[in-house]
Amino acid sequence: MRVVVTGARGFLGMHTRTRLLLTRPEWDVVPVGRQEWARLPELVRDADAVLHLAGYNRGSDEEVAGGNVALAEALVAALDRADTTPTVVYSGSTYVDEGHWGVDSPYATGKRGAGDTLRAWGSRLGAPVREVRLPGLFGEHGRPDYNSFVATFARRVIDGEPPTIVGDRELPLLHVQDAAAALVDTLDEAAHGGAELVRPQGRPMLISQVAERFAEMHRIYAPVGEIPALTDEFDVALFNTLRSAMWPEAYPLRPLPRSDRRGTLVETIRVHGGPGQAFVSTTNPGFTRGDHVHLHKIERFQVLSGTGLIRLRRVLTDDAIEFRCTGDEPAVVDMPTMWTHSIENVGDDELVTSFWTNELFDPDNPDTYPLPVLTGRDRPGGAQQA
Repeated sequence: MRVVVTGARGFLGMHTRTRLLLTRPEWDVVPVGRQEWARLPELVRDADAVLHLAGYNRGSDEEVAGGNVALAEALVAALDRADTTPTVVYSGSTYVDEGHWGVDSPYATGKRGAGDTLRAWGSRLGAPVREVRLPGLFGEHGRPDYNSFVATFARRVIDGEPPTIVGDRELPLLHVQDAAAALVDTLDEAAHGGAELVRPQGRPMLISQVAERFAEMHRIYAPVGEIPALTDEFDVALFNTLRSAMWPEAYPLRPLPRSDRRGTLVETIRVHGGPGQAFVSTTNPGFTRGDHVHLHKIERFQVLSGTGLIRLRRVLTDDAIEFRCTGDEPAVVDMPTMWTHSIENVGDDELVTSFWTNELFDPDNPDTYPLPVLTGRDRPGGAQQA
């Protein structure tokens, strides 16, 4: 399976490529960003499918309305030039729905025109075209003042600035990994027919509720790493979004030691409600644990004795970070989602580490994907080029 992903370096594109890397490692994924756009006819020539995620959501009204249509027209021209008819799955928007916001925006006009262009091509050549119509997206690595108000609010709360709310209203919000899953599932189902229009449902939330939830989470978590009450998967997704915005400047977190004549007590984890699982491991000198990545799970490392080197690398990049932790100075590092991570015993003595996750281990859905930290950037043949 050879899949071309347009908009590959954007917010949705990056999350979708990460999901493909971890859940479809056998697929050959070809990322297309601005720098590769001129080579689009060449890149789609042998493609089995195209995930069209490229789009404009910022700029003048003319740029937003016309730019989205122009991208779809360029894709159709490239497919015609390559004389190929792959399955096309594209990211739509609920903005195109009649009555959304009560007005028709340039963005809605552009997304509607892009969809019309792609469907017309599919009808002309008998090629399958599927739309995944998405509500507002949020999640890790979103750009403040660009991708969504959720990313902006997280940044404001961390910086101690109250988020600005103009016209409080209820919006449906969908975590970007759920959007990526819908895109990949729609591509899978297209081979067997599948619906031409897929509508993942978002969680309705007031804009003010997002600001209040971030403020409460940050108040509890930022000082010493206490985990706020996380009532459901949506709450976990919001918390992971906040942690991503805090990463890596806020880490490691420093739990408060409590000492008296008997000795010192340091809390490993304090959770304000909700399930979880804690365990302790020993690691011999020179050995490494981990080398895996999570898409949703929260995982905490705390070295109790010995010396451990915690390494992390953001998936699809060479961005790597190290934390050297010892049992002499209590510290915790919470693993961010979409960063593969490991811990190596770099001392001369046995390394004792405490681990905690926010959910009980489920062997049918472990949310744990093996991926080495130190091999550098992920490549095709089990991975993708960035």
